Amino acid sequence: MSDSTVVPHTEGIKYTGSKLRLLPYILGEVSGLGVKDVLDAFSGTTRVSQAFSQAGYDVTANDISEWSEVLGNCYLKSDGPDSYYLEIIDMLNALDGYDGWFTENYGSDSPDGKRPFRIHNTRKLDAIRDKIDCLGLEWVDKCVILTSLILALDAVDNTMGHYASYLSGWSRRSYKEMELKLPKRFHPRTNNRVLKGDAFDAVREHHDLVYLDPPYGSNNSKMPPSRVRYASYYHIWKTVILNDRPSLFGKANRRDDTRDTDSSSVFEDFRKDPDGKYVAMQAIDRMIAEADADYVLLSYSSGGRAGRQELSDTLSTYGSIISAKEIDYRKNIMSGLSWTGKWINEADSAHKEYLFLLRK
Repeated sequence: MSDSTVVPHTEGIKYTGSKLRLLPYILGEVSGLGVKDVLDAFSGTTRVSQAFSQAGYDVTANDISEWSEVLGNCYLKSDGPDSYYLEIIDMLNALDGYDGWFTENYGSDSPDGKRPFRIHNTRKLDAIRDKIDCLGLEWVDKCVILTSLILALDAVDNTMGHYASYLSGWSRRSYKEMELKLPKRFHPRTNNRVLKGDAFDAVREHHDLVYLDPPYGSNNSKMPPSRVRYASYYHIWKTVILNDRPSLFGKANRRDDTRDTDSSSVFEDFRKDPDGKYVAMQAIDRMIAEADADYVLLSYSSGGRAGRQELSDTLSTYGSIISAKEIDYRKNIMSGLSWTGKWINEADSAHKEYLFLLRK
């Protein structure tokens, strides 16, 4: 990473696996490669896509989640004047709340908490979300307003950062009044696209560089093998986007379509195949093999199923590893592979991030 790497402002929600603190390293690895367009194959909250776009790259942001598509359109595509969106936001903030579907399922004033929001905010949510559907907005413009709503809810929730369970008692922020604000858009000057699809399909289209940040799942073998962390953790955002009032289950009132048996991700599977190879590692291998790109930049967590040496060995199969970094940004420490191919720092810590740059 160059000391001169400039990290632009990005905006997003609380998110497990966020790459906010990894942005300086990601941009530093790509700088100087001469690439022009980048695919962010698992864009999530789109912070990495936002940073790439502001750094001057044409960006394609891809993810299977509805809320990622909305965030992508807001930050990478919208170019309407602030005054237009502010007029809508002011109108929505002035609405009187009422008891609706969200209040019934996600609101409470009980002293023990255990719901994601207090009732005064779910009442506002019910009124605002129903009104948005009546405005006849163009899709990209609607994405700006929905992003504003998601950010407002994220600021007053009663969680530790995800929606698979809720706090006992109420967080301090949950007492605040939800207020929509204009997302901090940067009016992109690059040619950006937003896709909602399978990452395997996205990587088959040529890009100068493909950035891979696959979901890591869990290395806890006691968890159900079909556990889908991101689908279950952020189910509320899908419902806010779709406003479809789905069937719910469990104490957290998760969407039926996020049941462990109904939604699966091969990247989050801790199991081994009959040959003794991790299913998640095979998925990473396949994605790198199929990526039509000059460069692949892979980030991965030490909490995931694949190990750093296994990742290094797999990448080496498909090209030349230009750079391999192990980052402990909690301690501001970065190590890497020496010219011998051995890790400089062999000691493991509780949590590190790996960053591999491959020339295919």
